[in-house]
Amino acid sequence: MKIQRSASTVYNSQPCPRLLPWPLTGRLIVIALVSILTQGCETAGYYSQAVAGQLRILAAREPIDRVLAAPDTDPQLQRQLRLVKSIRTYARDQLHLPVGRSYATYVQLDRAYPIWNVLAAPEFSLKARQWCYPIAGCASYRGYFHRDDALKKARQLTEEDYDVYLGPVPAYSTLGWFNDPVLSSFITWPADRLARLLFHELAHRRVYISGDTRFNESFATAVAELALPDWRRQRGLPGPASVGEAERRQLNQLLLQARKQLQLLYGRDMGDDSKRRQKANMLARLRQCYRQMSASWPNPARYQTYIDKTNNATLALVEEYRSLVPAFRQLYLQSGGWEDFYQAVERLGEENKKTRDARLQALGATYQLSNRKVTGPSFSSDTCMSAANTPLATGAN
Repeated sequence: MKIQRSASTVYNSQPCPRLLPWPLTGRLIVIALVSILTQGCETAGYYSQAVAGQLRILAAREPIDRVLAAPDTDPQLQRQLRLVKSIRTYARDQLHLPVGRSYATYVQLDRAYPIWNVLAAPEFSLKARQWCYPIAGCASYRGYFHRDDALKKARQLTEEDYDVYLGPVPAYSTLGWFNDPVLSSFITWPADRLARLLFHELAHRRVYISGDTRFNESFATAVAELALPDWRRQRGLPGPASVGEAERRQLNQLLLQARKQLQLLYGRDMGDDSKRRQKANMLARLRQCYRQMSASWPNPARYQTYIDKTNNATLALVEEYRSLVPAFRQLYLQSGGWEDFYQAVERLGEENKKTRDARLQALGATYQLSNRKVTGPSFSSDTCMSAANTPLATGAN
């Protein structure tokens, strides 16, 4: 879809040699100075590009109401922006999320994505490499506003024998530090996907525990998944979720099963060459299982590129986004509504990590036990991946 907007709204992605021309806010000044004065050259350069990139996006924001009123705005963009307004209202009134002025503005990028993330994990480990940041704490990814910078970092990590994944990021949250805009990189998404994204990102504004990516991302994922069915009902949409949602959940289950198999492999006492061969076989089995699972989908190749690039780094991230979702679902079921749920999550976040993790594990086990269902014959990611140590037929990978 071609979106027509005036040139004044286009995000300038050209590199800038210095930061002074932009009106730095107090918060950005603190982050930039702390980073540049206390870290090495590479880290200082990283934060410089991050500050410059963020400022360009902030400077390009335009109020949604103004975009809607502009005579040159594409009608489909108008429809999508109105949808965003309704999602914001639902998130504020029904989910009790601190919407504020987030997603009340729009930025037309001059490229497909605003950021590229680099993920890394050791060859025989599913523990993602961590990078630590001022204020936000540690996270399992490194974000770059320019693909070439991300590519350079990815190559460096590959040379250090990490499994590396480089991928585009259509949306991200500044965790309430700024009023995040709607970006052209995701405005064209279908209604379900757009709602899930905004619910997820707004959830970060309500609860965010510094240094615990798995907690934060699983919580935000759970909020989005819990909210989506009621949001659909209020819009008069049939069924519990779209076909795309069902496919995404199947994919997540498959990836979690692959992760479980690799985790067992990496814990075995055997030589690296043997582990390397079995790892390659398991990843080949994952690709075969995906083809089997997606054969009946309207678009079987929807996630093919991602599956082809799957390695320890991507599977580590799946764990962080998905593994605690059952625990947060159970906590929601035990709560007296959204506000009570958020307060319970906040209390969990105040516990030390060992206590918090034990509590979440118990909640997840309770949820899984109470939600077991007897179903008829169907594709089973567990069954498919259980054959991962069996040699594949020629051409299977």
